[in-house]
Amino acid sequence: MENILVVGATGTTGRKVVSILKSSPYFEPIAMVRKESQIREFSDQGIQTVIGDLEKDITHIMDAIDVDKVVFAAGSGGKKVVEVDQEGAKKMIDASKNHNIKKFVMLSSMGAEHPEEATELKDYLKAKHNADEYLKTSNIRYTIVRPGSLTNDKGIGKIRVGQPLNERGSISREDVAHVLTKTLHEDAASHDCFEIVSGNELIENALADLANS
Repeated sequence: MENILVVGATGTTGRKVVSILKSSPYFEPIAMVRKESQIREFSDQGIQTVIGDLEKDITHIMDAIDVDKVVFAAGSGGKKVVEVDQEGAKKMIDASKNHNIKKFVMLSSMGAEHPEEATELKDYLKAKHNADEYLKTSNIRYTIVRPGSLTNDKGIGKIRVGQPLNERGSISREDVAHVLTKTLHEDAASHDCFEIVSGNELIENALADLANS
């Protein structure tokens, strides 16, 4: 059983990641929250928590808990893209590197590869791009997942994946959460970056095909 620190555990996608990990026979989630008032939501479910604010010093977090891998699903909602989406991610990458984390799974965004080409959300995509590039050069095993537009629809368990896809599309947060958790496995995509949208191929098969390509 591996301990997975979920950064952004109180976000819509982060909550789904925590829920999936809680029912997994392989992983145990640790929810990172910003406030003490957010602890009970997880402690009532028997889920360990740790307090950390990505806008502040977080070097203490890895000292306080036993973490094997990290899922970074945090986001500022477009309000503080540099402080949270970029610099906050870098802080967590540094902390992970200093504690020899086995793998870092980053929730990014389609369009982050070439943010200069974006017609909207350019600052957000630039911040995500910078964080992704920082992770790539960190010497940590990583997977960067770049979904299309996120929806709150029920997941269908099927995706289309590419490096890149060269097409736009949407995907449910539930399906994104399942992709993030599946990439935590040792035989899943490593030192890899890919885009996903809803599709016709089962998530497991799509990721297996990607690993074998």
